[in-house]
Amino acid sequence: MASLTDKTLSGFIWAFGERFGVQLLQMVVFIVLARKIAPEAFGLMGMLAVFIAVSQSLTDSGFGQALIQKKETDEIDYSSVFYINLIVSIVIYGLLFVTAPLIASFYGESILINLIRVLGLKFIIAAFSMVQIARLTKEVQFKKLMMAKLPSTLLGGAAGIGAAYGGLGVWSLIIQQLTDSTAYSIQIWIQSKWRPILVFDWQRVKELFDFGSKIMIEGVLSRIYTNFYEVMIGRYFSTAQVGFYTQANKIKQLPVQNISNALRRVTFPILSEIQTDDMRLKRAYKKIVRQLFLVIAPIMVGAIVLAEPLFRFVLTEKWLPAVPYFQWLCISGLFYPASAYNLNILKVKGRSDLFLYVGLVKKGIAVLGILIFVQYSVIALVIFRVFQSLLSYFINSYYSGKFIAYGVFEQIQDIWCFLFLSALMGGAMWGITSYLALGDLLTLIVGTVTGVIVYLSLLYQFEREIMQYSINTVKEFISK
Repeated sequence: MASLTDKTLSGFIWAFGERFGVQLLQMVVFIVLARKIAPEAFGLMGMLAVFIAVSQSLTDSGFGQALIQKKETDEIDYSSVFYINLIVSIVIYGLLFVTAPLIASFYGESILINLIRVLGLKFIIAAFSMVQIARLTKEVQFKKLMMAKLPSTLLGGAAGIGAAYGGLGVWSLIIQQLTDSTAYSIQIWIQSKWRPILVFDWQRVKELFDFGSKIMIEGVLSRIYTNFYEVMIGRYFSTAQVGFYTQANKIKQLPVQNISNALRRVTFPILSEIQTDDMRLKRAYKKIVRQLFLVIAPIMVGAIVLAEPLFRFVLTEKWLPAVPYFQWLCISGLFYPASAYNLNILKVKGRSDLFLYVGLVKKGIAVLGILIFVQYSVIALVIFRVFQSLLSYFINSYYSGKFIAYGVFEQIQDIWCFLFLSALMGGAMWGITSYLALGDLLTLIVGTVTGVIVYLSLLYQFEREIMQYSINTVKEFISK
């Protein structure tokens, strides 16, 4: 039987492979579309982001997380959730359809009516695969999830690019998402052997909803908070500004979301198996937090240094106004994966009530700050987001300290070295690229190579043990 370490590593590699592969494909598609479509088109999609995200959380209703967290599940649980999710998705789509004119009126963009009515169909499509995804996740079958997601992302991207070159503008982004969702649901049914049976148990649904409802509410709040920036920018500033912010955030998320989502998806079902052994939980969390900052810190610092040539070379001059947003967002991205990972302890412990309470406190502070700083400028909002990410990290790590005796100060002792070494690396990258004054492509190449060499050299000098552990772990996995 595979050990906990083997299951975690194997699951993480496949989950990370899926996320990174998907994000990489999406980034390539975005680059092509960004060169073909005006920033205003992406701004329109950014305006819809909060409504789509909230609807997604309501459609899932937390049942997916509840199925994963529950130790013993059977066909009655899975089939009951399948049918209730399908019903909820239809209801949510109906609400979106009816309220579309109100959403368009809020922004003063009539085109949003048809955009949201068509895009909302993705929730009904997604409902057909939610249970299968939860089941594969519970069984740590991330390879199958990857094999389903990558082809669908590629197909969706091809459809979107084809539509863009056909002159469909913002509709190419809608076509991309709907094609992706449809292909993914089909692929999931192919990869998963599970099929719903004709049974429905309302009592099972209520039991799962007792845990999942709190996750759902927190998910709704998180989606509102995450996309509230786009809402307020769209309300008080131009559509182009929404596009600049949305895409700066999306590019920043490439490494951040890949790593954090992969870790959360893998560690939640695995660590739920040892939820009563606090010492094992602490050792596992401690090891992963250090690994997180080992990777995230240099990536974010390097991205800050190379932001301008990156945007100019990849997206062209018209996207340069997004550079300051991107640089500040990279600072917030430093702590996001660890913050989300710390909060995962509450789900592992089955404390969805505290999970919801913490979310309410953080989102309340965030909304207040956004309402204050939106009166000044977009960059003021972005800087506030950095402060909010730091505050969230401290709040979330408090519960790691409470439940498994791994609080914020012990975590800082474990991670400060990676932040310091990354800062030294960033200084070297900035010095070399500034002195040489090369073109954008050469600057990116020289800066990246310099960063890798300097960071690995510093790791070898000051953190040789964890560096060697990481290398040996990957070698061991490959050899299997």
